[in-house]
This record gives sequence, structure tokens and C-alpha cells, in this order.
Amino acid sequence: MTEPPEPGQRAEVLELYKLAVEMADRVSARRGTANAFFLSVQTTFIALISFGIPKLSESPWWVSLAVVLAGITLSATWWMQLRSYRDLNTAKFKVINRLEERLPVKIFADEWEELKSDPIPAWRKRYAELGTSERTVPLVFIAAHLILFVGTLTV
Repeated sequence: MTEPPEPGQRAEVLELYKLAVEMADRVSARRGTANAFFLSVQTTFIALISFGIPKLSESPWWVSLAVVLAGITLSATWWMQLRSYRDLNTAKFKVINRLEERLPVKIFADEWEELKSDPIPAWRKRYAELGTSERTVPLVFIAAHLILFVGTLTV
């Protein structure tokens, strides 16, 4: 455990803590904006393909392959970006938790402890983090692109 700060240092630690929390909040906001962007692009992409724009069933097989690879690449980029945001926030909250050791209360550390004691233990073993479910969405889009690709080959 870290030594408590001197009385004059407590204000500095508190300011650094506020800055760290604000930075973590900004990362989360950027992640939300990125999710909205990727979800909009992917939904539009899938809709256009589903409605036959371009006419993939009338195109050579490699056109369908190029379209599906573009969709899969977009999904993979989205997934990697989400993973990067998770890693960045994990590091930020480790720093925040260490700063909390020097403060009279531990808001984020206590909140995490509460989340770990899941209210439905028979249903799931631990708290289902947003990032876990969030990273499944790009995988669903990859599956959708593959299904559409197979569909264009069988028409």
C-alpha cells in the first residue's frame, strides 16, 4: 500500500486523480463514438448488399469476394479498436486505483468490488463487462458478411 500523502500533497494527488478520471471518461466517450460510426457503416454496408446493390449475384465471384473482404476488414478493424480501448482503459483504471490508495475514499475500486459480487451468481459467474459483449458485435458482422458471400455464390 502506498503511503498517504502529506497534507500539502493531498491537493496535488486529488487534482491528478480528477485528471485521470476525466481522461478515462474521454476514452469511453471516444469508444462510444467509434462504435456508432462502425455500426452505421456496417449496417449500411450489409443493407446495400442485402438489397442487391451492387448486383453481386450477376458479378464475377471475385467481386463478391472483394466486397466480403472489405466488410470483414472493417469488422476486424472495429474489433481491434475495441480491444485497444479496453487495454487503454484498463491501464487508466490501474492508475486511478493506485491514486485512490492515497485518498480517503476508493470510489472506483469499491465500485469494481461491488460489480464482482454479481447479483445473479447462479446465472453467471462474474460481472459481464460491456467490452466483452461489445466485441461480439463485429464478429456478428463478420458472420453476416460470410453468409451474404455464400448466398451470392449459390444464386
